[in-house]
Amino acid sequence: MEIRRALPQDVRELLHFLKVRSKYAVLLVFVVSLVIIEKENNFISRVSDKLKQSPQALAEPNVTEVSPAPAENGSLASLQELDAAFSQLRSHLNNLTLQLAGDTDPGPRRHVLLMATTRTGSSFVGEFFNQQGSIFYLFEPLWHVEKTVSFLPGGASAVGSALVYRDVLKQLLLCDLYILENFISPAPEGHLTPFLFRRGSSRSLCEEPVCTPSAKKVFEKYYCKNRRCGPLNITLAAEACRRKQHVALKTVRVRQLEFLQPLVEDPRLDLRIIQLVRDPRAVLASRMVAFSGKYETWKKWASEGEAPLHEEEVQRLRGNCESIRVSAELGLRRPGWLRGRYMLVRYEDVARAPLRKAEQMYRFAGLPLTPQVEEWIGKNTQAPHDGNGVYSTCKNSSEQFEKWRFSMPFKLAQVVQDACAPAMQLFGYKLASSPAELANRSFSLLEEAQPSWVT
Repeated sequence: MEIRRALPQDVRELLHFLKVRSKYAVLLVFVVSLVIIEKENNFISRVSDKLKQSPQALAEPNVTEVSPAPAENGSLASLQELDAAFSQLRSHLNNLTLQLAGDTDPGPRRHVLLMATTRTGSSFVGEFFNQQGSIFYLFEPLWHVEKTVSFLPGGASAVGSALVYRDVLKQLLLCDLYILENFISPAPEGHLTPFLFRRGSSRSLCEEPVCTPSAKKVFEKYYCKNRRCGPLNITLAAEACRRKQHVALKTVRVRQLEFLQPLVEDPRLDLRIIQLVRDPRAVLASRMVAFSGKYETWKKWASEGEAPLHEEEVQRLRGNCESIRVSAELGLRRPGWLRGRYMLVRYEDVARAPLRKAEQMYRFAGLPLTPQVEEWIGKNTQAPHDGNGVYSTCKNSSEQFEKWRFSMPFKLAQVVQDACAPAMQLFGYKLASSPAELANRSFSLLEEAQPSWVT
């Protein structure tokens, strides 16, 4: 009876492990059969040992049998033959189970880097990986580095920042989250911090066991939105990262693709880089809303009769577009070290067909697209109205991505087109020649995506 009571627990664990998916039904039957045979075989083996020691001890007085008891030698022979038969069947089923289990092998550990710039839809696309339960996802961990280490734009300082970002990324991809303690302010105490930027944007940091009981009278600047958790325990977060099958990071602070070569060639990593781009006219329009204070000059210039636009503002825009273009051209050339490791994605293509692009990105990364990801995409791309806030990931994506066309002054679009023409040509963004053309929904500003963008 003890063996019988233990069996359902084993079966439940197997069912939970295999997630009872229909494609594994045959495998499940074999595994359950194997467990039953194993339990019965152990029982028979113990009975056989008892018979060898004292066959008569099994006989009980006043017990009537329907059929006569077998002779001692016959009992032993029958049990030994049965034991051998069960062993042979168990071995056969075990081999077959291993063959059938090939599809369930999670495969090698993958590392995904979503590389973008601000207001390109990277938070939205990052959720495609955040929603996959086997992926440890981090949202903008380099924010702390940027806030702590000061770099001047251009020259040696730009190289220095790229190297620092790269080295921190490497440690994070290897689940060494302690590297962030050097940049979080105020510094964590005992590996505890309530100040990890946008913690709530990473499901892995807001679920058990990383989500510890909340602490009273502890101010948390960045917290989990869907449940109350205590200050982030970086040790628990690092352990959770190691337990997950894959790791994905999203950052808008790495633009020089060439500096990532040591990460791609690191034998400890299986890194796939997805570079996300967006029409620079749409990017500027979004930044003028999200970072209004930084774009006062642009807004004043766009209004008739206001102050002229400073040349350094235009040069900064041109420099941003050029850094994105240079990295994309390197990726699309596919040098040996980057072959099969780089994918270019336009946000507009994601917005028009989010599930299809998610499937392409997952296929490129060598990861399975789970029903949870598909469900999230369905719920968050068909919203009747865009979610509140400039960082919302809930969108009516097929309509939202072109809204900028109907509010941007044409003179502003012209400046962007002049400054970013090479990048726009590379990414297939058409130039508008007039205000009417810019606001004409029937005039597409997108050329077809190139198959070479997807490896």
